[in-house]
Amino acid sequence: MLILHRTCRKLPLTCTFLLLLSASWLRAQTESSLSPPLRSKIDDIANEVLKTTGVPSASIAIVQGGKIAYVQAYGAAKLDPHTPATPQMRYSIGSISKQFTAAAILLLAEEGKLSLDDPVSKYVPGLTDGDKTTIRQLLSHTSGYQDFWPQDYVPPLMLKPITANGIMDRWAKIPLDFQPGTKWQYSNTNYVIAGVIVEKVSGMPLLQFLSQRVFTPLGMTSVADTNLNKLPPTDPTGYFKYALGPSHPAPKEGRGWMFAAGELAMTAEDLAKWDISVIDQTVLKPASYREMETEVVLKNGVGTQYGLGVFVRNTNGHRILEHGGEVSGFVAENIVMPDDNIAVVVLTNQDASEAASDIGGQVRALLVNAANPSDPKQDAVMRQVYDGLQQGKIDRSLFTDNANAYFDEQALKDYAGSLGPLGAPQSFTQLRSSLRGGMTERIYQVKYPNKNLVIIIYQMPDAQIEQYLIAEQ
Repeated sequence: MLILHRTCRKLPLTCTFLLLLSASWLRAQTESSLSPPLRSKIDDIANEVLKTTGVPSASIAIVQGGKIAYVQAYGAAKLDPHTPATPQMRYSIGSISKQFTAAAILLLAEEGKLSLDDPVSKYVPGLTDGDKTTIRQLLSHTSGYQDFWPQDYVPPLMLKPITANGIMDRWAKIPLDFQPGTKWQYSNTNYVIAGVIVEKVSGMPLLQFLSQRVFTPLGMTSVADTNLNKLPPTDPTGYFKYALGPSHPAPKEGRGWMFAAGELAMTAEDLAKWDISVIDQTVLKPASYREMETEVVLKNGVGTQYGLGVFVRNTNGHRILEHGGEVSGFVAENIVMPDDNIAVVVLTNQDASEAASDIGGQVRALLVNAANPSDPKQDAVMRQVYDGLQQGKIDRSLFTDNANAYFDEQALKDYAGSLGPLGAPQSFTQLRSSLRGGMTERIYQVKYPNKNLVIIIYQMPDAQIEQYLIAEQ
């Protein structure tokens, strides 16, 4: 547990439509610098995902232009008695906590108190191959230490308290899963060891160090330590389901299990304050942010798509720092696009759900498109071409010689036969554009009630269409 990501998850209520509508009307309103149409689209995304997944609630914070632009909550923080979610409520953020532990290590490295390439044995003796394993490998999940919580639920053992030493004795003193630096494998055990190193080197508890160096300077006043106690009744209840059954209050992990790997809870707004500090590089030195945000490469030269406490990706020319988090009853998603001055925080209160990452991904795409709006004239032309292809017709003056050769008699027949019966689409939207081979690549999405299509278009500098391919999404 303690992590959730679209491609890597190691963790482990149904709200009625009326309940969701009610919560939508009752949710707390906040100042927003987003345009009303953009706010409305974000609200629609959040409400629709909650409706389709049955997750009780979501709390979001949006950073645009390097500032908090929107904070909102949706749905029910508690199902019984029904309690609407508000932006002031704290949710567990699970493995998003790891980037704070990584930041603590980097702060100590800046002071010369440790090095990322120090062996683990220098600070924590007695661990398997501790003399061959570095702090950097702990933070990048390339150490080989076995994960103590790969299950997507809370095993009976984890309902009992444990100490960091207890976790290390059981999972960090057994044979490694692989030799350090040779593979990438998510492991909560890595961050327990890292947290112990922070405490030994700093001479204070991890949360005290983070409070002094990160939370207080950034004005993150809502931060709570759920490693010791569950959230109070004023915050949301965490839920889980057995298959497609009803929602049940989720059990709380025993004390000690989430230390340094997933113990933090906070409001979406406070997590957004941290995201702004990442964009502005105000807590760490620039060199430390480069360490955190640079993909770690294995000994065989293969990239891991992971830095220090964050996934590192490049999507359509946009650099993305992302991490999910999941503990019993809660799932969170945090997306930062430093070069675009954008961040999206989504916190939810049901485990084993993709709602947080689904909302986050859709909102991220929406914000990127809002910052790079499509050309209405181009959209109209591309829609005109689509409507014509549904009837087996094209205006050949719009196409290059190559494209006209592609759209022969058989192509037009197949396009009309497969697209015509679909009728008019619900929406026709450009998702993104980029440069490719001296042309502009445009990606459009066409939505129908039971089917989505993607159109991949290449357009020459003189606006002629070199490619117009359609496939099911």
